[in-house]
Amino acid sequence: MADSSDSVSIGMETISLGGKEHIIKTHFGSVSVSVFGDQDKPALVTYPDLALNHISCFQGLFFCPEACSLLLHNFCIYHISPPGHELGAGPINPNHYVLSVDDIADQVAEVLNFFGLGAVMCMGVTAGAYVLTLFAMKYRHRVLGLILVSPLCREPSWTEWLLNKVTSNLLYFYGMCGVVKDLLLKRYFSEEVRGSAQVPESDIVQACRRLLDERQSTNVWRFLEALNGRPDLTEGLRSLNCRSLIFVGENSPFHSEALYMTSKLDRRYSALVEVQACGSMVTEEQPHAMLIPIEYFLMGYGLYRPTLSVSPRSPLSPSCISPELLSPESMGLKLKPIKTRISAEV
Repeated sequence: MADSSDSVSIGMETISLGGKEHIIKTHFGSVSVSVFGDQDKPALVTYPDLALNHISCFQGLFFCPEACSLLLHNFCIYHISPPGHELGAGPINPNHYVLSVDDIADQVAEVLNFFGLGAVMCMGVTAGAYVLTLFAMKYRHRVLGLILVSPLCREPSWTEWLLNKVTSNLLYFYGMCGVVKDLLLKRYFSEEVRGSAQVPESDIVQACRRLLDERQSTNVWRFLEALNGRPDLTEGLRSLNCRSLIFVGENSPFHSEALYMTSKLDRRYSALVEVQACGSMVTEEQPHAMLIPIEYFLMGYGLYRPTLSVSPRSPLSPSCISPELLSPESMGLKLKPIKTRISAEV
């Protein structure tokens, strides 16, 4: 069990970001879950993108002081890592079969059972967004809301399938080599922060590149193989009975996928936020763009940004929410995509 002592200050108050890592044995192998906050509070479950964990995928968002006041006061955070993606993970036994995305969604359910959690809020990025959407379809009564960042919902296009196959073969034969890291960084970040011959990589890209060095290439390969065989979720999207908030970077390779997914969801209970000059990983590249939409989104569940002296709790019971609060307009969002931009001064 690992502890962290990082903290973020908000005004006169300091919120500890120290968490505990649990290695949970499931029917589909062991999985790491890092828990942050008071477990008596409602649960927010996160799932990262391919080759990432909560440090490399969600640190930018959760280290914003505003996000701490909004999320850490209102939730206990359960960061689930894809199998073998946690810090210090060894290679998964090669004799274990490659999990399917269905298996991974079922693994999420077993994690909730381990902690005795009922219905939870979910936040996922790209591959993690797909996993949590599939989880919401299979276990409808266990998901109160979805916050999805550059999500996937269809089976891979031929272009994506081929690119994944190239990446998969490189991982299998050459490990986490420079070419694989470059392909993954293009998946995550916009060209503006990835840099060029004239402009150096930004700090967040350099940090992510270093963290990718720590991943076991065989474990990343296994997750990628599962993603490349994922089924189309389109038929089940309209029948999702939870509210959904989707973010997508304007320069994300999965931009059209997010637009497609939004068009298939019930518009009364979903909204889309496009973030300008941003890649797929909005949580790291432009986390401030997420704060106000998430705040309005959570208001529908009786959650709000607290004062320093108050730490509100909410059962997140949908029964106490009026239908009007479920509309995109009540979330401060237009039915058509809205574009946000973070200025250089922020």
